[in-house]
Amino acid sequence: MSNRIEIQQVQPKAYEAMFALEKYLGQSKIEPLLKELIKIRVSQINGCAYCINMHTKDARKLGETEQRIYGLSAWRETPFYNDTERAVLALAEEITHISVHGVSDETYSMALEQLGEEKLAQVIMAVITINAWNRIGVSTHMKPTLD
Repeated sequence: MSNRIEIQQVQPKAYEAMFALEKYLGQSKIEPLLKELIKIRVSQINGCAYCINMHTKDARKLGETEQRIYGLSAWRETPFYNDTERAVLALAEEITHISVHGVSDETYSMALEQLGEEKLAQVIMAVITINAWNRIGVSTHMKPTLD
């Protein structure tokens, strides 16, 4: 495997823009643990080991359980997640796989019912942001470190 660029060093202003999105999300009404569930699930779909590693650690620091973290890739098959989390995870998956069939009316309506317009907009931005981070991580081969 060849070495790849570090965008943060080559284009620091691009990272500044990404961090501005993170700052916006930090001030949003999305609960911190829900933000981490979004980041973990989207990173699983995109195969971004760097982000999975980072956000599972962050979720644990916020009190998330190992069982819910391990069950996240099969969330539909477990009783571990509430209706709001289920709506957000379904939306996150459809946005991440947007080229497959877009975002269904059913998923969108379910998310809107659970979240309301303002929080739904914030969740959409959270999903878009972690997808962007994943694409940076995967395309530049960012690797997690073993603690």
